[in-house]
Amino acid sequence: MPTLLFSLPLLNLLLLLLLSLSPIPVCRSEFTVVLPDSSALVDGPQTGRSDRARTDPDEQRAVYAVMAATGNAWAASIRDVCRGRWHGIECMPDRDGVFHIVSLSFGALSDDTAFPTCDPARSTLPAAVLALPHLRSLFFYRCFAGNPQPIPAVLRENGHVGPIPAELGNLTALRVLDLHGNNLTAPIPSSLQRLARLRLLDLSSNTLRGRIPQLKLPGLNVLDLSRNALRGPIPGSLGRFGSLLKLDLSRNRLTERIPDSLGDLGALILVDLSHNSLAGPLPTALGRLGSLRALILSNNSMASTTIPGDLFSGLRNLIDLILSDMDLEGSIPESIGDLPSLRVLHLNGNKLEGSIPRSFRRLERLSELRIEGNRLSGAIPFARETMWRMGRKMRVEGNAGLCYDAKNGSFEGIAAVSAMNYCEGEGSESKMDAAGESAKRVAPRKGDHPPSVSISSARDHRRRGFHRTVGVVAGFLFSICFFSL
Repeated sequence: MPTLLFSLPLLNLLLLLLLSLSPIPVCRSEFTVVLPDSSALVDGPQTGRSDRARTDPDEQRAVYAVMAATGNAWAASIRDVCRGRWHGIECMPDRDGVFHIVSLSFGALSDDTAFPTCDPARSTLPAAVLALPHLRSLFFYRCFAGNPQPIPAVLRENGHVGPIPAELGNLTALRVLDLHGNNLTAPIPSSLQRLARLRLLDLSSNTLRGRIPQLKLPGLNVLDLSRNALRGPIPGSLGRFGSLLKLDLSRNRLTERIPDSLGDLGALILVDLSHNSLAGPLPTALGRLGSLRALILSNNSMASTTIPGDLFSGLRNLIDLILSDMDLEGSIPESIGDLPSLRVLHLNGNKLEGSIPRSFRRLERLSELRIEGNRLSGAIPFARETMWRMGRKMRVEGNAGLCYDAKNGSFEGIAAVSAMNYCEGEGSESKMDAAGESAKRVAPRKGDHPPSVSISSARDHRRRGFHRTVGVVAGFLFSICFFSL
């Protein structure tokens, strides 16, 4: 993944902030939170001491099994787990006065946390957890990392192996399903499409195979299937996820073209389809994503594909545009210069020809430009200030025909910064001093920081000029004084 000014950690923070505005909790790095909804329950504080209310017997047996599997067999001595509950279990009654388990929590978050502890070397999570239909929160902290096993529930970064169980589709009230960072294999079960209330689905960083199923999850906000071994096309059904904010299918083995239906996801903030084998042409339908901040399609070989000029007509909020290493041909569209928020632009590693559009001069927020390894020629349209701001983040090498127009302002040290020379016939208008000529002949070296080197060179030049001026004035005054004697 390239380093973006509107960085992906910052973008993920924005997505999580948007999610936090709804009643969905945010899963954090070493534990799991699951929140479905159970509207049939009495949604209010309960003491669990009612004389007539009792725990549902099937759910009580399931709790006993879960507790025993995590090394907490002492729970079996409690006759009614909701009436004699501990810190880490929460219950609510229904309208008939039957208690249902809505929350189970495990693991020592700190010395002050009284959740039941787990034995990480021997703890397992039995399928009995699926017999808790009213469960709203299932929380584990460092319970399974030392004992990888096939999983019967929703856990992230716990070292689990094997397939995703199809039975997860029975948890129809589930809001968050986060299984990333395990060793899960096999295809994604189509039963997940029954999770109609799901808001976040993260299966990234596993070894999942097969095709992405035709899911229908209209309330989904985040879909992350990156870093797997998924094959086949991107399903057109993703276009029905009208609430989707983040779509990350990067680093898989997906093929065929990007479906036009993705243009219907008007709420999208990030699209990352990089490092696949997707084919062209690029769909102009992506231009309808008016809320999009980052579009990352790099490392998809799309030979003989051009960049549509009207692709960017509606992307006024785009900050990061990454189209590198795609074998794109043709010219760079002028319309990219009409993206007022653009800060990062990567077009490197393609076969683009012609000149850099003069409209790029309007990209006043641009701070990183990579166009190296193309067939571009002509003058770079940026003003001197823009080039200083980008410094080494402006990469143009491998385009033998590019040059800097001195009409944009004399740019001392241009070769050291950008590996370019002045355009033919322009150098005479703005003579470069000896230091500038030296910099012009020096090829950029890895690790250099050209702005500081060039600025230092400019300061030295000004200092030498000042000393020469002082010397001339002093000599002149000395001559007057000498001959007046």
